[in-house]
Amino acid sequence: MGDSDERDDGAPIEMLEQYFEARGWACERAGEGEIIASATGSWAQYELRGVWRQDDQVLQFLAFPDIKVGAEKRAAIYEAIGLINEQLWLGHFELWSGSGLIVFRHAALVGDNETMSFEQAEAISEAAIEECERFYPVFQFVLWGGKSPTEAISAALIDTAGEA
Repeated sequence: MGDSDERDDGAPIEMLEQYFEARGWACERAGEGEIIASATGSWAQYELRGVWRQDDQVLQFLAFPDIKVGAEKRAAIYEAIGLINEQLWLGHFELWSGSGLIVFRHAALVGDNETMSFEQAEAISEAAIEECERFYPVFQFVLWGGKSPTEAISAALIDTAGEA
């Protein structure tokens, strides 16, 4: 075996587990093809989930920014999500109709060898957290700040323009 700087590629869930543990995030396996972790961001505690679909060779990655939307705000949040998703290169936000939870989700086609690198696990995880952090204020502005989705996204993008 190599030293700790050299990591072998491995199954997607194993690589996510290695990455979560390297970050010091609490994580647990939820069955054979799923892992759940908890990561602290600037705005919220995020639940992260990796779900491996071996038949399709796809890793689905979800990040829950701990935002629940009541029925009276759903139309505005759907509009905000539409505006947000136009800004994204990777993944998208959804509002789960059953639970009212907002989730960031994307899928990675892993391929025939069914392995991922540690760096890929890191990139997938960090992209999800970065987008949740970037757009969390939009949801807050709409849900609690009384702003329209257009006002909220304008305000959030102005606030974060200098952080790139």
